Amino acid sequence: METVIITTKKKEVVPKAAGEFVAGTMGGWAQVVVGHPFDTIKVRMQTQPNPPVYSGGMDCLRATIKGEGMAGLYKGVTSPLAGIGFCNAVVFAANGYFLRLLQSNSSGPLTLNQKAMAGGLAGGVMSFLNCPVELLKVKLQTQSAIAAVAGHKPYTGVFNCGVRTFQERGLKGLYRGLGITIMRDIPSFWGYFGLYEGLKAALVYRRLGVADGSKSNGAEQFLAGGFAGIAAWLTAYPQDVIKSRMQMDYKYKTTSDAFKALLHESKGGNWRIFFRGFGPTILRAFPANAATFVMYEWTMKALSS
Repeated sequence: METVIITTKKKEVVPKAAGEFVAGTMGGWAQVVVGHPFDTIKVRMQTQPNPPVYSGGMDCLRATIKGEGMAGLYKGVTSPLAGIGFCNAVVFAANGYFLRLLQSNSSGPLTLNQKAMAGGLAGGVMSFLNCPVELLKVKLQTQSAIAAVAGHKPYTGVFNCGVRTFQERGLKGLYRGLGITIMRDIPSFWGYFGLYEGLKAALVYRRLGVADGSKSNGAEQFLAGGFAGIAAWLTAYPQDVIKSRMQMDYKYKTTSDAFKALLHESKGGNWRIFFRGFGPTILRAFPANAATFVMYEWTMKALSS
């Protein structure tokens, strides 16, 4: 009697794209909880007047806690908690989409450069979501510095800030700084996903002798994610300084105006002005992005089991 063996393909618990969206959201929330205090210090350092109010990141931290308490470090957190969770979901889902698109046109496994390219394309998509979210965050984080301006009524929260910005400036006001945001996010996410995938594969190779990032453990994801976060900022920090200045103050009509004003403040080309707040940013980058990728990978694994 002939024995017939029937095999069935394991059904996906959650569709891949949906899983990437959910996991990206979880990763984004983890990033905000860990990284927002560092981000507040970064923005306040970037947008301070000349001569500067703070002598450095630690001075800004002390002044913030003394004047506003620990809650001051989480000013504007509602916007990124709601927005970055969604934005992160979109960028991880977009990255997955572009990876699958590139794979469909490739006869073999994707190269590291192709994986980085998918990340850069995803960054371009994310810019359109990132811009209004970050604009509201910057406004809330810096409003204590402009509270003395005649006629300026402090924002009561992210919703109030968004409604008033739209009423005063329209949709264009919410997308102020979009061009420089795109110029920041495409190279940033190219480096972000490229280094993450490359370093993750290298760490697995060191442990198992096989360069397969899918076999990575939590510790390897943590290290790769942390260094990927640093790489993302190294390629994008000057653009971020210009963006923060432009979103904070309407006296800058264009990105070029904000850039020229920073050059003027640098007194003859001191490039350090384009790296104000760099210390808090790098301190934030490692733990915040390590948390992002660990949470993302953990959620993807949980959804597929």
